[in-house]
Parts: sequence; C-alpha cells; structure tokens
Amino acid sequence: MWGTMNPDVSVIIPVYNEAAVISSIIKRTISVLEKMAISYEVIVINDGSDDDTERISREAGADVISHPYNMGNGAAVKTGIRNAKGKIIVLLDGDGQHAPEDIPRLVEKLPLYDMVVGARTGNSAGSWHRNMANKFFNRFSSYMCGQKIEDLTSGFRAMKLEIARRFLYLLPNTFSYPTTITLAFIHSGYSLTYMPIKAYRRTGKSKIRLFKDGPLFLVTIIKIATLFSPMRVFLPVSAMMFFVGVGYGLFKMFILGERYGPTAAMLLTMSVVVFMVGLVSEQVAQLKLNKTDYDNHDFRS
Repeated sequence: MWGTMNPDVSVIIPVYNEAAVISSIIKRTISVLEKMAISYEVIVINDGSDDDTERISREAGADVISHPYNMGNGAAVKTGIRNAKGKIIVLLDGDGQHAPEDIPRLVEKLPLYDMVVGARTGNSAGSWHRNMANKFFNRFSSYMCGQKIEDLTSGFRAMKLEIARRFLYLLPNTFSYPTTITLAFIHSGYSLTYMPIKAYRRTGKSKIRLFKDGPLFLVTIIKIATLFSPMRVFLPVSAMMFFVGVGYGLFKMFILGERYGPTAAMLLTMSVVVFMVGLVSEQVAQLKLNKTDYDNHDFRS
C-alpha cells in the first residue's frame, strides 16, 4: 500500500552523507510497513549530501526531497513534516541508530496519545559523556515543564501530523528540534508517552558536537520554558536574588558590624523586579496559548 494519496503513515528520514547505510534503513522500513498492512510513504530528506545518498535512497524505494545545501537536521525534519501526507508521521534517523522494526510499537499507541517517543534504554550504544549529558537534560527539562521526561533528545518518535505542524515555526534548524517539539507538546497540553527502545551505534561519524550542541540544548530548554511557562524560569532566579540579598545583608550587619549596604538592597529590589517580569510574562504566555487554542479549534457543527 505504497504511494497512496492520503497514507496512514509517513516515515520521515533526514539524512546527510549516509550513503553507507541508508539503503538498508529504507528497505527495512518498507518491509516493516508492508507487514503492518497500512498505507504509507517513506520520505528521505537529503540535506545537501555530497555523496551518493540521494541516488541510493531513490533506488531503495523512497521519495526523496533534496536541499540545495546542508541546512541542518532540524531543517530537514521541517521539510519532511511540510511535505508529509500521512495522518501519522514517524521520524527516524538515517544513520542506523534506530531499528525500523520498532515502528509498529510506536504507531500502535497513537490512537491514545498525541506523540510517542522512543526512549533509549540503558543497554543502548552511546559514549559515557553523551549519556551523562542526556540524563542532565532529562532532569532539567522535567523540572522546567513539571512532568517527567524520559528521553528529551531522542530523534525516533511518532506523532499526529496535524499537531506537529502547529509547532513548525518553533523548531530550530539544528539537532535540538526533538527538545523543542517535546517541550512544546507538553506545555500545550498534548499527551505524550514513551516506548523503550535500544539505540545502536551509528554508522560513520556523529554529527552532534558535545561542546557546541550541548549548550544549545540547554538554551533551547530555557527558551521554550520561558515561552510557555515563564515562572518556571523567573521564580527561581527571583528567589535566589532575594535570599542572597537577605543573607548578605544580615552577614554584613551581624558578622561584620556594618550597615545593610546598597548591594544587598539592590539584590532585594532586583528580585522583586524579576518576579514581576515573570508574572507579566506568565500572563502574556497564557493569553497567547488561549488565542492559539481558539484559532486551532474547529467550531463547525
């Protein structure tokens, strides 16, 4: 059931110089989808590869959309989402890390949930420093959105196309798109669940650079949290300024025997300012979310 006008599932595979493994990934994906007895399409987004990725992908049986130059993994995903026709989309890395055989396990949960994320288990391949970074990002983002996140950066996930398209404007062109779309789904009140998967060692050299992309993931978490739930950011900063100001002032008065001092007073004043900015931002964010929900609601009877 390949190539129908409105397929049940669209599998989107972003690739950049993956000629060594992409043929196997596509053929395994098609084989899995055929066994599921559903209509489908497999879309490879060739992100400006300078090897034979495009030709090999077409020969393996995928629809191929090529960028004229390397625009970024997130940009490739956005191109795939814009061009997908299925009710459900599956994002699958084209470097061999994810097993296409896990696709049915993700898709089967979508009637109940809006997004299903393939959460990497402890026996997944990965360097120790990347595993530590992922654990930190999971815990930090769990605090930011008030919900446990098991795998923030997994690129293997299934979701409803209609909802995914609502957040295209938020997605960056970089590898931090999984972070953005996960937090956007949660903060907007869409349902999310996780499916344990084993991730394998990728073929070729990793394109994620820890010291460049790591801080970018952190900034992305803070940006999305500020966009949807600002007080999660502003309140801790305000509280820290308040208690440091009080503590420093009391230290000067009772230990050093000096006056309370302008530094302590400034910290207390800034804590109030930061709190009020966060409060106003929270109201603006809520108004924006209410407007978005209203615009997306179908009032037709």
